[in-house]
Amino acid sequence: MWGTMRAVTKRPDSLTTALQTHIAQAIAAAGGWIGFDRFMALALYTPGLGYYANDSTKFGTMPESGSDFVTAPELTPLFGQTLAEQVAEALAQTGTHEVWEFGAGSGALALQLLDALGDRVHRYTIVDLSGSLRARQQALLARHAHKLQWVDALPAQFEGVVVGNEVLDAMPVQLLARQGGQEGGAWHERGVALGDGGAFVWADRPTSLRPPVEIEGPHDYLTEIHAQGEAFIRTLADRLVRGAIFLLDYGFGESEYYHPQRAMGTVMCHQAHQADDNPLVSVGLKDITAHVNFTAMALAAQEAGLEVLGYTTQAHFLINCGLLQKMEQLPQAARANAVKLIMEHEMGELFKVLALAKGASWNVLGFAQGDRSHRL
Repeated sequence: MWGTMRAVTKRPDSLTTALQTHIAQAIAAAGGWIGFDRFMALALYTPGLGYYANDSTKFGTMPESGSDFVTAPELTPLFGQTLAEQVAEALAQTGTHEVWEFGAGSGALALQLLDALGDRVHRYTIVDLSGSLRARQQALLARHAHKLQWVDALPAQFEGVVVGNEVLDAMPVQLLARQGGQEGGAWHERGVALGDGGAFVWADRPTSLRPPVEIEGPHDYLTEIHAQGEAFIRTLADRLVRGAIFLLDYGFGESEYYHPQRAMGTVMCHQAHQADDNPLVSVGLKDITAHVNFTAMALAAQEAGLEVLGYTTQAHFLINCGLLQKMEQLPQAARANAVKLIMEHEMGELFKVLALAKGASWNVLGFAQGDRSHRL
């Protein structure tokens, strides 16, 4: 999610106290240590308590609303309207009439797509684990209720166009820490234990797990691997009979992700439109994310039988899909937020788009210029 760096202080709250107790019990039951991926899953998705399972506001443009971060659909409806051009092409090329959105958040993107696509979509399925978010989505999307359905898991087979905006970054990751440098250095899996007074503390254990590439240099190094994200891609590949998949998120290709200078990893938290790097405090009150290794996602897709249609920056993708022409139709004051979607120092360069398909292949609109598939 989108924020700026600043420390976030812990607030006393019955919700986070209950969640901390729940996680502490899980740590004790596991013998005093759990991997960070398990901790992240509990912090975000514990029913009724986890960040995405509780009733906090989460999505919004200003902290005064009680929200924690903003995503592209909340910035401007032009995001969804422009993405709809690509989805429309994909529906036509795959001969399908259904859109599947994962992690629909506030429902803003679904509304923008449904409004723009009209009769080209016969059914819009939202896959979301959050009951509280589902209720908000249902209220916002009421006029499209005849096309909508909500599910908490994929069927054995499905077809259509899959959309996931800022979904992969919220999938739990494992943390790997190297101590002692490239030559003779020891890799550990970084997990969570209980310290004095029951506080969560970092704890490392030796592991046979490794990043997918060698990390050069004599320095200590912290990074992530994305087993759950890769498993998600493989599940899509296994269940999708015919269709296309568009994943939009912040991240890098493998060579940049595991660059020697990226020594502190990418895990970040977001609360009240500020960012910090300590997921062990204010648990349940803030988002926890990690940047996406798009090379790992593309390789998992190919190995599972999907075709990689394209990979590029969000700026290139949206410009290829006609964002600039849509912006010209807006008053000058209304263009400011739309510009953030493509500006290099905002969302334009850090955010990427990966497109996958099964049963169809074509020269995809969003990658007409600036395709970076060769850099994955």
